[in-house]
Amino acid sequence: MQIDDTDRRLLRHLQAQPDIATADLADRAGVTAATCWRRLEKLRQAGILQGSRAIINWAALGYAVEVSLRFTLDKTNPRAFDEFLAAARDVPEVHEIQTFLGRVDLRLNVLARDMAHYQEIYRHRILTLPHIADIEALMHVADIKMDKALPV
Repeated sequence: MQIDDTDRRLLRHLQAQPDIATADLADRAGVTAATCWRRLEKLRQAGILQGSRAIINWAALGYAVEVSLRFTLDKTNPRAFDEFLAAARDVPEVHEIQTFLGRVDLRLNVLARDMAHYQEIYRHRILTLPHIADIEALMHVADIKMDKALPV
């Protein structure tokens, strides 16, 4: 689907304020509410607009430790990736899973209340994941830039 300047205006405003009311979005983008609604539906149907999400401040809820774990898998088993991913999805404290091409196969982002909680997760949930050949842990210190918006 090709998008035009009106679609770009709608997307820019949605990126800046995802919870904006359709009437307000239409006003800011310079279109009628009906046009705005139709265009948003087209963007959803095309898979460009995939919804909105709540951004949760996990530290405010008591999750003060964030660790990024990089895994290299033992790929001698052809099901290694599938079995690892299935097991990793079952760890509630894993809030992000990414796969890569290169030396690192996967990355899991883990949230914990404190270091004792992280150690418990690591020993009893992470180290029991199948097909691990190597793990590298990176302790999160600070967010410098987390902007998911792109110029449209």
